[in-house]
Order: sequence, then structure tokens, then C-alpha cells
Amino acid sequence: MAMKPYGSWKTPITSELIVSETIKLQQIVLDGEDVYWSESRPAEGGRNVVLRWSSDGKIENVTPKEFNVRSRVHEYGGGSFTVLDSTLFFVNFADQRLYRQQSGQPKPITPQATMRYADIVVDRARNRLICVREDHSNGGLEPVNTVVAVALSDNREDRLLISGNDFYSTPRISPDGSQLAWLTWNHPNLPWDGTELWVGELRPDGSVGKVQKVAGGVSESIFQPEWSPDGVLYFVSDRTGWWNIYRSSQKGSEPLCPQNFEFGRPQWLFDMSTYDFVSTERIICTFTSKGMWHLASLNCTTGQLDVIETPFTEFWNLRASPKQAVFCAGSPTESPAIVSLDLASNSLKIIKQSSDIEIESGHLSIPEVIEFPTEGGKTAHGFFYAPKNSDYEAPRGEAPPLLVKSHGGPTGATSTSLAWDIQYWTSRGFAVLDVNYGGSSGYGRDYRERLDGQWGIVDVDDCVNGARYLAEQGRVDRKRLAIRGSSAGGFTTLCALTFRDIFKAGASYYGISDLEALAKETHKFEARYLDRLIGPYPERQDIYRERSPIHFTHLLSCPLILFQGLEDEIVPPNQAEMMLDALQVKGLAVAYVPFAGEQHGFRRAETIKRALDGELYFYSRVFGFDLAEEIEPIEIHNL
Repeated sequence: MAMKPYGSWKTPITSELIVSETIKLQQIVLDGEDVYWSESRPAEGGRNVVLRWSSDGKIENVTPKEFNVRSRVHEYGGGSFTVLDSTLFFVNFADQRLYRQQSGQPKPITPQATMRYADIVVDRARNRLICVREDHSNGGLEPVNTVVAVALSDNREDRLLISGNDFYSTPRISPDGSQLAWLTWNHPNLPWDGTELWVGELRPDGSVGKVQKVAGGVSESIFQPEWSPDGVLYFVSDRTGWWNIYRSSQKGSEPLCPQNFEFGRPQWLFDMSTYDFVSTERIICTFTSKGMWHLASLNCTTGQLDVIETPFTEFWNLRASPKQAVFCAGSPTESPAIVSLDLASNSLKIIKQSSDIEIESGHLSIPEVIEFPTEGGKTAHGFFYAPKNSDYEAPRGEAPPLLVKSHGGPTGATSTSLAWDIQYWTSRGFAVLDVNYGGSSGYGRDYRERLDGQWGIVDVDDCVNGARYLAEQGRVDRKRLAIRGSSAGGFTTLCALTFRDIFKAGASYYGISDLEALAKETHKFEARYLDRLIGPYPERQDIYRERSPIHFTHLLSCPLILFQGLEDEIVPPNQAEMMLDALQVKGLAVAYVPFAGEQHGFRRAETIKRALDGELYFYSRVFGFDLAEEIEPIEIHNL
């Protein structure tokens, strides 16, 4: 075993290996015994394609190379395809039109227009699709969201079914085709704040008749309504403070299995799923407790919840049929994969892994669940990854540099699934703390609401206190503490570097530096997000300015690197550029790496590679360690 300083360890986990061998697994749809899913491929410029796994075990690409299956409704998309009897219906990214693909080339079924579509379901009885539509034809005003029907028989105009509110999602048709359920909410709420579940009569002519609100409100979040095979409506609600599964009946809504853990997730994307029906009596579901996800079987009659033992600690996008459950899953030692669970034998089968990378366990750092004290006598949560590389050890007495990772959202949560971007750092000799700061999901509504009015304070305090906790234990070098984050995590990063003095460097990926600019310029879905996190704008303009790092660059005293997509409509490039200008004037070491063609969240292989290596190069110069391999330099001003 060689002795080298932390940060200088040579590792097989290179940026080139990561981007060349890794895909992102997304939506899952079952069609009989066939399994369809979509995956994003960095090596193809982030193109999303649909694949099919048939019962004979064969996998085939379904999407022709000139198509990209991705919706832009809410900008984040999701719910971009569905399948019925081997016919694929999908949204194409370039024109946002709906297409039908039976065999051969897909054919458009919606006209060229300024419409976007998502969350597609097939209304078999009426030969049409029902989906969410976002209309951008109003000359720069807010787009209009509705639920519409799209006929399959000819090129008729979309038929408007439901309208009047700001947002809609999850249209679901009852098994007999007589009822339609959907979720809706209005500004300033986002779906994890409060939504309403409605049911309407579907008349024979396809119109929606009598409607009734089933559950929800401005302070109750409803997630994933689904019809059971016998036509009973189920859904997830956080009315008790925890997202639990409920069933609608004539007596009202009844919980199936009340628990102090979560069966739901923040609905950032369309068509998210944490449970599905095997039969009228049995549900296969996933839930999270203390940051760890579990798979279980739920008896709909008795409420008995039986955990199904698997090697996985993260589950998402679950779908089930009488014979199998299929889901995305990952663990600290296994890359995310599409997995099939045989319900007769409880045996697992890997259908497709997100990465073909094979690395010896001696190079993999396993996350340690930690809880640490934070402000107000409260406790915060995170996962600690110690440096790990069986080929090296550090000189006696040296403590590793720490990267604190602040997840995006901010309403979201970090994952315990094997993340090569974390192992990239730990196998080089960095420690990583992945923080589930106050405001994160998975710990109940009270924990999620810690961030209300406190964004830029609570999240920053928790990141700071997590780093301090590890430094005080002697597990990391307090003189080499860095923080990194993307989007909302980038805002937390910039706030921590501006308003606190514990970190010695940082990296912001399309992070927010000016809250006022974000409030004025961001897209409809998040246009009022800051009302809850900060306060109403412009009424509380003072708070927006007080929390915006761009106005306090004089407080910055450590190096910073900024990464930015030039086509980002959620956090426009001018936010990073304003921060760059201010730091250049101040004389602080700063680097800015823009990427043409990238939006909010990097998708291209060359972008991901350049960003990872650029950040490593930046830290090597700032913290003064030698690199184990040659990396293309980046320009660092004022170094």
C-alpha cells in the first residue's frame, strides 16, 4: 500500500469512465409481461430513449435515433410516455408533440404548436389519450395548464376536460372507464405543500360530468392517486404529518397502515410512483425511514405491512402486475438498476443496470448514517463517506479534506444508492458529507417545513454544523472544508461561503445568487416557491436582498468555482455571471465554466466530465495537493 496525501490518490473511478458507462434510469411502464422504461444517455448528448424488456429476456431499443423522449411541462418533465398493447405514445423533446409508434417510424398525433404534454394515460374505451397540457401560446404570460383529451382516430384539436386552476397532474381513469381522478393545486403552493384530489364522472361522450373533491387542501399534500383493480380509489396523504396510504370510501378516507414514516415523495416530476396493485387485496409499496428506503407488501384488508428483504436501500418508480413488481433500485455498493421481483418466489432479477462499471470493493466508500446537533437544540441528518482506496494510505496524522454536499430542491433528499460522483472524490482521498438538511423530505412534514421562511438559514446552519461536527471528532481537516451543490444546493453553497466562515472553498453548479432575479425570472411551476421559503415578493423585498449572496460579496473570503448551463431557464446564466464579476473585482480566486447547449441539470457526457475534473483541478490548486493524473486546466482568476 502506497503512502500519499489525501487528494492525490490514483483511482480507476475516472470522469471518463463515469460518463462513458453510466446512464440515468427514469420512468417505468408495464404492458402485459413486457417492461418498458426510459433512460437518459450522457454519451448521446443526454438523449432520452425508451427500451423494452420482453418476457423472453430480450432488451431492445424502441426509440429511433432522431427522437428524444422527454417532456418539458413544469420544465422538469416526467410522465413522457405510456404503452398499450405494444403501441408506444410519447412526447418528443424537440417539438413537444405527442407521437404514436406502433411499428416503424413514430407519427405525430398533435399539431405543431406551442403546447407541451405530460402524464399520459390511454382512455381505451374512447380511443384517446388523457394527459396534462401546458399551453405557451399566450405571448409571454404564464402558460396555462389543463387536462385534455387527445383523439387517436384523426387530427382533431385537443378536447379540454378540466381547467381553471394553476396546476394539474396524475389524471387516472377507473378500470371501468366511468371515472377520472386527478390532482390539482394553485399558487403559491407546490405539490408537497398542498394539493386536492378530485374525481369526475366520465360521460359516454367523453366529457367530464359531476365532480367531487375527495381529499386534500392548502396544507395537505396528496400524492399518487391510483384505482385498485375493483375500482376503489387509493392515494397517499400527509394529513398526519407523514405521507401514508389511504383508501377512499363512502365513509370518507381511511388509512391502510398508519406509520411514522413516508410512503410518498416530493412531486418534482410527473408519473412518480411508490406503490402499485398486485390484486384487489395486495399492494407492493416502498417507504422511507431515517433516509433509508424499503420494499414491502401491504394487505389492503388487514393493513399488515410485511417488509420484503432485498439488498437495496433506495427505490423509485415502482410498477406491479399480478406476476411481478418492477422498480428502479440501488444500494451503496450497486449502481441503480431496473429490477423485477417475481411475486411467486420473491426472487429478484436485474433487467438493466445504469452502469457497467465494475470496481473492487476496496475503492468503494459505504455511507454511514449520522445525526448531528444543529441550531435550536434540534437534530439534522446526513450520510458520511470516509475516504476509501485500498491502494493508498495517508501520512500519519493527516486528516482528509471534506466536501459537504448540499442537495437540490431544496425540497428533496439525498440517496444512499451508489453514486459515482461521490466515489470519484472518496477514492481520491476526500471525505464527503451528504446532508439531508432541515427542509428535506423523508423525515415527516415537520422536518420538511423547517425551511419555511428560513431558506438560506436552516439549510446553511445544518451544512455548517455537519462539517463542524466531523471536524470536532477529528475525522476531517477543519482547514480544508469545502461545500458544493447544484441549483438550490448551489444557493446553500453560496450562502454558506458568504454568510459563514467555516468553509475554505466551494463549487456552485447553476446555483442561485440573486433571489430577486429568481423570483422575477423563473418558470411557472416554481414562480411562487419562494413565497413559502423566503416570503411574498415584492412585499418582503428586504428579506430577498438580505439572503442573496450577490449583495454581500464583500463578506466572501475564499475561492469559488461556478458551473453554468447557458440555456438554463430555471436559474439563468446571468446569476453566475454577476457573482463572477463581483469576485473578480474583489480579487478573490474564482473560476467560471459555462456550457453551451446545457439547461438546468447537466446531461451531456463531455459536460459532466469537464465539470468533475474541473472541480478537482480547482481544489488541487486551492488546497495545494498534487493530482494523480493529468487534467485539462481551467482558468482561475486572481489565484
